[in-house]
Amino acid sequence: MELMQPLPPFWGDKLRMTLEWAATLAFALSGVIEAARKRLDAVGVCVVAFATAFGGGTLRDLLLDQRPFFWVRHVEFLWALLGLCVAAVLFMRQRHLAPTERAILWPDALGLGLFTAVGVDLALAVGEPPLVAVLMGVVTSVFGGVLRDVLCNEIPRALNDHRPYALWSFAGGWLFVGLQALGLAPWLILTVTVVVTAGGRLLSVDRGWAVPGWRR
Repeated sequence: MELMQPLPPFWGDKLRMTLEWAATLAFALSGVIEAARKRLDAVGVCVVAFATAFGGGTLRDLLLDQRPFFWVRHVEFLWALLGLCVAAVLFMRQRHLAPTERAILWPDALGLGLFTAVGVDLALAVGEPPLVAVLMGVVTSVFGGVLRDVLCNEIPRALNDHRPYALWSFAGGWLFVGLQALGLAPWLILTVTVVVTAGGRLLSVDRGWAVPGWRR
């Protein structure tokens, strides 16, 4: 059990906050793109962006009994997302960009990898066993995208497109636990987890890898 300790306090606090910032903004951007693709108004864009960015982390904090929620403790998250929503909408309108479904792929995959690492690390830091920590990584990284798709009247991609999504988060979570057991540097553990999880999702889409589905 000594090998499963969370990251050291300095590294844990600094890296976790950095990753949470990056993951939140990446998922918020995917929410903005999807809302714009669905032609929602400005309020709709903000609602979808906030739900996508904060949904997984809020559910994680509820399950781990962490109060107040991470975005309440750090109100700067709210200001950053408001600024991102306004800037993204203005940019797309001025450039007359028509967001496509594929445009969501990169920020969504990046958010998947980042939030997986954050969720696992935070759960280990509060003393949860490895399996629970890995599942917290999946919840953190997947639930926001599920909320985004539901709000935009879509069957959630994580549950429907047959290309590995939550599976990559699950695998990335165990990779995090395994690398930590080997005693590697914290920055290396987090970097490898994010790269493998996000890269695996992108590769799955590019190569057309699919999980087994129902026979027609």
